[in-house]
Amino acid sequence: MSREEPCGAIVRAEGLVKTYRPEGAAPVPAVRGVDLTVQRGEFVAVTGPSGAGKSTLLHLLGGLDRPDSGSIWLDGRQVDTCSEARWAVLRRKHIGIVFQFFNLVSNLTVADNVELPALLAGSSPRQARAARAELLAELGLEGKENSTPSELSGGEQQRVALARALVNAPSLLLADEPAGSLDSKGTREVLRLLSRFHQRGQTILLVTHDARVASAADRVISFFDGRIADDAPLGADRDRRTSGVADVLRLKG
Repeated sequence: MSREEPCGAIVRAEGLVKTYRPEGAAPVPAVRGVDLTVQRGEFVAVTGPSGAGKSTLLHLLGGLDRPDSGSIWLDGRQVDTCSEARWAVLRRKHIGIVFQFFNLVSNLTVADNVELPALLAGSSPRQARAARAELLAELGLEGKENSTPSELSGGEQQRVALARALVNAPSLLLADEPAGSLDSKGTREVLRLLSRFHQRGQTILLVTHDARVASAADRVISFFDGRIADDAPLGADRDRRTSGVADVLRLKG
């Protein structure tokens, strides 16, 4: 499911601002003037405490929420002014999203959950089945095609969610606390798989509160109070990155 594309920025944000205004309460600034660029092929982790604004940032970049101000470019095209319908098309064809709580359709089988985004993006039923079969085999889910999400473990559900996110070979994979509801075994599985797809060229932006999970990335952005507090590339330090991945994959329950 790898893809070859020219070098450059996959996603770029300038001056992103988002403030929530709950009724009867004071405004809550979530993202405060953030500038961010993710290059093609990077594995970037955004980490920080709960309430720092990490998930809001990811939702803005994926079009799940709209900024109050600022600009977003995806594959060189400005998208922050796109309609909801256009954002839906962009997510189907160019952005894969994995959530903490899986967000699978409970009354659909594993096969249908994975194939549906491909069909919505215009693939033929034969193409959707082929892509689904390849991904489920890659993710160790052969034989689970006719199961429903309730019949799977948490780790298996997250692997199905990963297959669904990757079925259209997206330019960008967004992962919002993908191991946040998993035990140590499920965390190891998800991190191994993300690292495997990254090694094949998949661009990944991962949000996590867990510094051990973040250390699997090439670059770690520390997010605090709606702002980027630090932006540290780890890829240049092979020993540090290798050690970080090893620590994640040895996580104990």
